[in-house]
Amino acid sequence: MKFRFWQALFAFGALCCLGLSASASGAKIHRSPTAHHAKKGHARRRAVSHRLHGQQSIEPARATEIQQALIREHYLSGDPSGKWDAESQAAMVKFQADNGWQTKLAPDSRALIKLGLGPSHAGAVNSATETLAKPDPSVDGDAGLIAASGVSQ
Repeated sequence: MKFRFWQALFAFGALCCLGLSASASGAKIHRSPTAHHAKKGHARRRAVSHRLHGQQSIEPARATEIQQALIREHYLSGDPSGKWDAESQAAMVKFQADNGWQTKLAPDSRALIKLGLGPSHAGAVNSATETLAKPDPSVDGDAGLIAASGVSQ
């Protein structure tokens, strides 16, 4: 019985040594390049579009508005031309830099808002000049809802 125990232990030790020596000696086990990656569906690559997106130029009317605001703030001199030229661009970049904003994209939306040229919120629901009709406080809101639903009480 002791003999079989020692024989089994010896065989186990030999197998362990072979395993260690194979990995320690730098023996490589061949695996496919994607063996450790999960199989994924191949997505089609879209053709790269070299078209420019977004606004490419400033309309003359908008350029005039911006130039007038820059003249008013003393960043531009002369009369507004309506053409977004290098001088207008430089004035806007200087205005943005003086306010601590980015200067790579001009005009920046924050700069336009500060110049008073931002979007108009006059018709917005939460504006100070709200024009929506207020509900009549003398009318019971639940009664009107029930009447509108057609359910009888």
